[in-house]
Amino acid sequence: MTLSLRMSICLSLLLLFPAAASAEPFHHSFGEWREYNRDWLAACPDEIVEGETGYYGTSCFASTGSQQLNAAGLPAYKITLILDRLDGDLDVAFTFAPTEGSTLDQTRPLTLRFSDSVPMQFAFGGDLETRYNTSNQFFVSNVEKLDVLLDAMRDKARATMLIPVGEADSHQSVEFSMHGVIASIDFMQAYARRLSTYD
Repeated sequence: MTLSLRMSICLSLLLLFPAAASAEPFHHSFGEWREYNRDWLAACPDEIVEGETGYYGTSCFASTGSQQLNAAGLPAYKITLILDRLDGDLDVAFTFAPTEGSTLDQTRPLTLRFSDSVPMQFAFGGDLETRYNTSNQFFVSNVEKLDVLLDAMRDKARATMLIPVGEADSHQSVEFSMHGVIASIDFMQAYARRLSTYD
């Protein structure tokens, strides 16, 4: 089972059973320490494996998913925080896995609104880039915008994402909860060096 599928299944359960979304860290049979923080699920694998393709080998991560589900019954949209266990850098990635037939228009920017804040816009290919072997997960590559985004995620309760899909001026509006962001970052930083092996 791939990391993406594992995380998607966990996020689906988290969204379906929000009452159980707060707990102490626990060790999962997949070989990870995990913690549910309100609307976010954070995980740190037991091992650091340098040279692995993808961020799983050297990172801790935390995600929240949309209420909208795709044909597989998994969150169609996700926001993921990724903490590099080697250098401590924190990244943000957006994942798009909507129902078939919904086409992402990368010629138009992605917009994020945090309550009363000025909307943030991210250009595909400029502010956002794909990494590793994924085609539907976009990392924020603009360092200045990343810093502003992380501050907003820590400070605000909710975000509205306007995803450019379909014809010109058409958007999919998706709500995300930021409840659990700070606790998830704290968990990742605390568990980043809790290892069984380091290859």
